[in-house]
Amino acid sequence: MPKPKANYLGMIIQGSLSTGLEMRLDPAQSVEDLRVGRFVVVEGSGSRFFSMLTDVTLSATNPAILLNPPTGDDFLMSVLSGVTTFGTVKVQPMLMLQKSAENLVGGRAELSPVKTIPSHFSPVYEAAAADFALVFGEEDENDRNNSHFNIGRPLNMEVPVCVDLERFIERSNGIFGKSGTGKSFLTRIFLGGIINKDLASVLVFDMHNEYGWQAMSESKSAPRVKGLKQLFGHKVVVFSLDWESSQARGIPDARELYIGYNQIEIEDLDLLKNELALSEATLENAYIVREKLGSDWISALLDMSGEEIDEFCTTYKGHPTAIKTLQRRLNTIVQKTPYLKPRVGHNYIEEILRQIGAGKHVVLEFGRQNNLLSYMLATNIITRRLHAEYVRQSELYICDPENVAAPRKLMIVIEEAHKFLSPQVAKQTIFGIIAREMRKYFVTLLIVDQRPSGIDPEVLSQIGTRVTALLNDEKDIEAVFTGVSGSQTLRTVLAQMDPKQQALVLGYAVPMPVVVRTRAFDETFYQAVAGREGGWLVGADESDPAVRDEVNSRARRAQSELFGPG
Repeated sequence: MPKPKANYLGMIIQGSLSTGLEMRLDPAQSVEDLRVGRFVVVEGSGSRFFSMLTDVTLSATNPAILLNPPTGDDFLMSVLSGVTTFGTVKVQPMLMLQKSAENLVGGRAELSPVKTIPSHFSPVYEAAAADFALVFGEEDENDRNNSHFNIGRPLNMEVPVCVDLERFIERSNGIFGKSGTGKSFLTRIFLGGIINKDLASVLVFDMHNEYGWQAMSESKSAPRVKGLKQLFGHKVVVFSLDWESSQARGIPDARELYIGYNQIEIEDLDLLKNELALSEATLENAYIVREKLGSDWISALLDMSGEEIDEFCTTYKGHPTAIKTLQRRLNTIVQKTPYLKPRVGHNYIEEILRQIGAGKHVVLEFGRQNNLLSYMLATNIITRRLHAEYVRQSELYICDPENVAAPRKLMIVIEEAHKFLSPQVAKQTIFGIIAREMRKYFVTLLIVDQRPSGIDPEVLSQIGTRVTALLNDEKDIEAVFTGVSGSQTLRTVLAQMDPKQQALVLGYAVPMPVVVRTRAFDETFYQAVAGREGGWLVGADESDPAVRDEVNSRARRAQSELFGPG
């Protein structure tokens, strides 16, 4: 068979549908140039097979050569190379495209799952730009209806790889990777695309203050990167549980947010029982206290003396030791979470809902209150109320779709997701409910985590798209592939990725798994997703006094519009 095209890699020599194919590498190709995760095309007689390289092996036609290697004889080694010794590569077909005209849908060829394999000696080629466009789609910045978004480049080429963000927001998704692999940068890239294309509103529970105004970077040339507020200006509203911290970091028009004691439910305490060392008996007694003391039960309990607790237990059959323990734990919560107040006059959660309904995007900063206890409590309380309101609005829409508008789609971003979605609590927490059921109520999750093995397998099986940076722990790798067919071949690919700026993307929003060098979160990206017109002084030098004056001026105008003069 002649070797057409310059991007010829080799030919298929054996394989099966269940275990994949084996390619003999062409002598002109160096085995050292191949990388697992590379996208290739196998040209069968009747179909093209879009495939991924999953393993590389050294082989020989005569085992005796390996027992007596021609050490030091460069001429003999070059003679043997590619003939007696050669490289073999595991190729895993992911999609197939029939070449017959009957497979055209609307004038365009239709990709389908792999149901057969190519014949012996089918040629294998490096995928071209047209192949990537055919499989992953193309981004069109001038077409607002085009939901494809460039997330990076393949390992061996300078062509874009796109994700269909319309499909991405339809289901809950996960971004995984061990610490230091750039999960927050990956998250900002996806959020930038969703906001740019206005496909849904996003609510980010920003534990480490990385998404609002700016974040730190390991790059010495650009130690700070812009947050969503800098990129998209008035489209992004920042609420802060530590307003002084947000002001000190220079965030224009950041808004305060407080939570009342009466907004804490026992379900919130149940989520925190490990952090607070709460026993089941203590939680059972909490129900007694709430039933007898009413909606302000926490304030009332905190004000009670030991004698009053004993008297309460005598009257209402409570357990004094358990209730006194509950009182101490509630005091711990109050001391560690300054955003808690006995009573809150303004309905901040309703304000967040109004902003989302108006098409805005919300970042909730924790400032200095970024301990896990504060994060879990506020995130659970706010999300539970959003969930209730979305269920109410969705049911009204379902009952009367002609006269009632559908709720605006919402994607909630949470970090340390395994704390909310562990097998012990996932069935009770609001996040477990959203991951399993809320797609029909227009709400999905984007979970960001370095320990996917800590997440309930039932929840992981509901994750639509998984974007995974490097993981080393076997349990975490196994968890990422929960419910994924053919995952064994992808494990090798994941284990061999670079620790920085590489990710394996698989699931609902991409037709087949692909390893990408993710886009840099830099000035080029800023201009692509926001541009100077749409962003908040995108690309401007923040040390320039004129720029700071403009920022402050805009902040004053926004403050006046929201709260009136003064």
